[in-house]
Amino acid sequence: MYTLLSGLYKYMFQKDEYCILILGLDNAGKTTFLEQSKTRFNKNYKGMSLSKITTTVGLNIGTVDFGKARLMFWDLGGQEELQSLWDKYYAECHGVIYVIDSTDEERLSESKRAFEKMVTSEALDGVPILLLANKQDIETCLSIPDIKTVFSDCASKIGRRDCLTQACSALTGKGVREGIEWMVKCVVRNVHRPPRQRDIT
Repeated sequence: MYTLLSGLYKYMFQKDEYCILILGLDNAGKTTFLEQSKTRFNKNYKGMSLSKITTTVGLNIGTVDFGKARLMFWDLGGQEELQSLWDKYYAECHGVIYVIDSTDEERLSESKRAFEKMVTSEALDGVPILLLANKQDIETCLSIPDIKTVFSDCASKIGRRDCLTQACSALTGKGVREGIEWMVKCVVRNVHRPPRQRDIT
């Protein structure tokens, strides 16, 4: 009887936990995206003022519950000296959200280099990647086709994994829900990286 009740409890209250890295250059909008995600998916979360968000030095952590899945976000600093720490988190992650500042054409090639270095890591083999073309609410931003053209020669390095380039405005929240929903579908079906399991108590 205990085994039956224990199994029922786990079925009802256990969450499959997936760790998602949020990467990209500094000032791309990674932390703003994280705050919007927490605000939209966590009913009782009172987010910080988006105008007060500053450059991340180190790591921001946040969680979002989506059905039986719990996403644990690791928002890592994007300054050049901090990018060398990204690979320390690759083996533990289930997905990557790579944020691009689509208004900063001058740094787009720098962003592409950081992306290429990341995507060629063997520790990320098979991990789904969501490229978010952020700041699409600004008139002078590059379009999705423009960004895809710049990143086009990365296609062979991405391989067969799930990958999507999506327009987003972390400031207004446009594209945030769609991005999270896509990522959840990808990590849940990725049999090569099973979830960590946590009981909700």
